[in-house]
Amino acid sequence: MDIGWIAAIIIGGLAGWLAGKLMDIRFGILMNIVIGIVGALLANAIFDSAGIHVASGWLGYLVQGFVGSCILLFLAKIVRR
Repeated sequence: MDIGWIAAIIIGGLAGWLAGKLMDIRFGILMNIVIGIVGALLANAIFDSAGIHVASGWLGYLVQGFVGSCILLFLAKIVRR
């Protein structure tokens, strides 16, 4: 099941916001959306290469976005130092 682009923006923003709270990094809403969507793409590639299948639809996208966003924010913390 493919989610629409509006849902991808909303879910990506939520995933980026949740990851920012967990990693204690604050960005604006636009960066949360970008980090969430890019994070979902990153996590999807990592999960596919590892043979891990996450739930499809909005829940799977949220999980992938959250995990990928955490990875991106962790890398951003390292680069900032």
